[in-house]
Amino acid sequence: MNKIAIHGRRIASESVSYVKEIVTIIENNNREIYVSPHIAALPNAKGVLDHHPQYQPEKDMSEFEAVFSLGGDGTLLDTLTHVDDSQVPILGINLGRLGFLAVISKENIAAALQAYFAGRYEYDDRSLVQLHTDIPLFEDKNYALNEFAILRKDTSSMIVVKCFLDGEFLNTYWADGVMVATSTGSTGYSLSCGGPVIIPNTNNFIITPVSPHNLNVRPLIISENSELTFVVETENQSCQVSLDSRSESVSDKVEFKVRKAPFKARLIKIEDSSFLDTLRNKLNWGLDKRN
Repeated sequence: MNKIAIHGRRIASESVSYVKEIVTIIENNNREIYVSPHIAALPNAKGVLDHHPQYQPEKDMSEFEAVFSLGGDGTLLDTLTHVDDSQVPILGINLGRLGFLAVISKENIAAALQAYFAGRYEYDDRSLVQLHTDIPLFEDKNYALNEFAILRKDTSSMIVVKCFLDGEFLNTYWADGVMVATSTGSTGYSLSCGGPVIIPNTNNFIITPVSPHNLNVRPLIISENSELTFVVETENQSCQVSLDSRSESVSDKVEFKVRKAPFKARLIKIEDSSFLDTLRNKLNWGLDKRN
């Protein structure tokens, strides 16, 4: 019997009925359900998910047909750390609000899962950004689907970051921070900082400054096959380094090397779903609010 893994970070009381619907559809399609330790421990999972066997994140993930991520985009990013480099397909089911990655809505669960189990889907492989440093950061999860960022910490003054592109000096950023976003992450933090939207799988990264001191310093699109090196020049000031929603503090002068990861995130794209549809729906493109 094939196995489906389920992960979620929270289950709101109003979402319990949808979780029950998901479990019923999976079982009716003769799949064995395994759940993450976190979702099994949630209060609203009692009687719904807690009686299913648990899987250990990062271990034996390759034995699963897919992992169903129940929540928003943040939950899907968390699910990716469970899958790690196994590239087990992830299906995002949005039990929250805004979702660019978890695009299956509550109202569309039955139809989407029926399409999945009927084989009416394709894989959407997304590039990841990977971080390399001389000090231990993020343990073995040194990758991100959305972005890598260097940010000022707390209410400290702006930081100064030198950036090199393929070994050649590019720019010095006086800013609240600077990030490297993937095409997937172009609709996330980078977008809120003035970065462009990039169609997935166009093989590009974006260098996006965060509140730069010089207004003529704009986001820059580069090839995802480039290697970037960042050095924080600010003395006696700690900064925050983040990979998606995970972050760590760094106080010493550290060199950060950023390049494309050697593996990808494999997302499940249900038939008739489209990134352009998602853009219009989530960003309200084409709507005339005067009517």
